[in-house]
Amino acid sequence: MEVVFTAPLDDVYKNELRKQFPDITYQFTSPETIEHHLQSATVLATYGNDLTKEMIERAEHVKWIMVLSAGVDELPIEAIKKRNIVVTNAQGIHKVPMSEYVISMLLQVSREEKRLIENERKHQWERSLKFQTKEISGKTMLVFGTGAIGQEVARIAKAFRMTTYGISRSGKQVEHFDTVYSIEQKGKVLSEADFVISVLPSTEETRQLFTYDVFCQMKREAIFLNMGRGDAVVEEDLLQAMKEERICHAILDVFRTEPLHSESPFWQEENITITPHTSGVSEHYITRALDIFTENLAHWIEHEDVIVNQVDLTKGY
Repeated sequence: MEVVFTAPLDDVYKNELRKQFPDITYQFTSPETIEHHLQSATVLATYGNDLTKEMIERAEHVKWIMVLSAGVDELPIEAIKKRNIVVTNAQGIHKVPMSEYVISMLLQVSREEKRLIENERKHQWERSLKFQTKEISGKTMLVFGTGAIGQEVARIAKAFRMTTYGISRSGKQVEHFDTVYSIEQKGKVLSEADFVISVLPSTEETRQLFTYDVFCQMKREAIFLNMGRGDAVVEEDLLQAMKEERICHAILDVFRTEPLHSESPFWQEENITITPHTSGVSEHYITRALDIFTENLAHWIEHEDVIVNQVDLTKGY
């Protein structure tokens, strides 16, 4: 059995894998060397953006692909489905850093920390009445996406005594949300939310979900935060909504095209905060992803099947 990593790993992780599963043959490849190992691979471990349809066709013995991230939208899905290859991902490992990101960014905007930092840089002491911070406690949060990340965001929001609503494909009630609605029912709660958070994956139902009309249904005082997928937002519509002050602020960690071009109009908007797709970054990222992989690998060796995070390729998550 040969496991081929297209994702880079430090030696400490390579050695731990060899120690845990000494009977497995490992190939730790680069874009330049991956082609030499495709035909002998049984398992591919990847971040997903480096596999092509042609590579899947050449990897004729591959039965399982482990994606070391949550998103699988960059995989050649049709080629994988045609071969009935099992796909797993690292869903759930981002919930701690991403939920912390939400609270940190909402506090940053509500407490006008950009202005504080700028004043510090200028050695300027300002306590004017125009400089008014707001509290996030007791507010209402609406989270689009009620999986592991969304639930953790809602759980932490409860520590701030927030009312938490969720939006999901099914509208199924889950822990930490006061009420969960289906995507079609979003209009019932958009106008109530102080904070609208998107952790949605990229699927047919979620692409271009946030249109000008959706932003107009939000409170003018609302803060919108997107850390799911950039294609959930019609970017031109968001820019129009911001220019017309339809909402108060937007916090954007993801974009339709990344990296965001230096000339993008998003950089010019005072009430938009931009971060470079870092909401899920953590020093524990690889350790958590490999924990999922090794749990599945142990089961695969015995049963040629997986038990954690199998992706439904028809849904895209």
